[in-house]
Amino acid sequence: MLRYLIRRLLAAAAILLVITVITFVIFYALPSDPALLACGKTCSPSRLEEIRHSLGLDQTFVTQFWEFFKGLFLGRDFGDQSVRVHCGAPCLGVSFQTDTPVLTTLLQDFPADLSLGLGAAVVFLILGVGLGTVAAVRRGRAADKAAVGLALVGVSVQIYFIGLLLLFLFVDKWQILPAAGYTPFTQDPAAWFQGLVLPWTTLVIVYLALYTRLTRSSMLEVFAEDYMRTARAKGLSAGTVVLKHGLRAAITPIITIFGMDVGSLIGGSAVITESVFGINGIGKLAVDSVQNSDLPVILGTTLFAATFVVLANVVVDVVYGLVDPRVRLA
Repeated sequence: MLRYLIRRLLAAAAILLVITVITFVIFYALPSDPALLACGKTCSPSRLEEIRHSLGLDQTFVTQFWEFFKGLFLGRDFGDQSVRVHCGAPCLGVSFQTDTPVLTTLLQDFPADLSLGLGAAVVFLILGVGLGTVAAVRRGRAADKAAVGLALVGVSVQIYFIGLLLLFLFVDKWQILPAAGYTPFTQDPAAWFQGLVLPWTTLVIVYLALYTRLTRSSMLEVFAEDYMRTARAKGLSAGTVVLKHGLRAAITPIITIFGMDVGSLIGGSAVITESVFGINGIGKLAVDSVQNSDLPVILGTTLFAATFVVLANVVVDVVYGLVDPRVRLA
């Protein structure tokens, strides 16, 4: 298992390196000039060259990429002799717009994404697997039709529609909850929970449909297997047959999708939800950095999100062996 994990981590590092190169190439081909954006409207040619030199934009693509890659392990210094900004390892660069180390900005916004993504993921996983299992056991009955109908509704709606509707009902009309937003848990746990109830609910409604349908289809496939009929013939209880033998075998594809969803949500993919509810997370930071042509922040958010997705896949592979004995045997 240790050798397998080492191989997977090395492969993950190679993937992240490729993502870094691709992001660099895409940005390098853009027609916009970050130095001109940082300089402002009234900018002289000499001042523009000074900014371009201080940002390292007057260097070749290979040199810029090497400086970035080296900074991940050794740190970097930015600016000229009069104004020097040190970025400690692992250095993802310094923002062109704020002169702040990218990693510092990411770590400031990360708790919001962690709270939003992980909290919603736990709820939609439990509810989705539960509803999907009930629908499979009660196939063709009222419970099955209700679960399938609920999943169809979840697939049909969009995050911005559900989010705005919940804000209108629970904040503006009924005034049950305060305006949504993120408050650090260490600062005020009650405000943290109240501010995330509606964003969690929005993500749960959207993702619940996927996990309900996926669990139902996987369980129905497992129910048709010979060993399931053998378990019933042995006189095992219905709960043991469904949960111990059925769900354990059917949960493998669910774990795969769940790992990818959790990695992407924590990495900032819930950008629409963040925008609707006014949460300053990594997703919103990524959108702002693209609009401002802020290469270090673009690279930082991209690598941050990719890291979580890749690591989530590694964790999923390890969980396979714990959940399904057939994986260990293979």
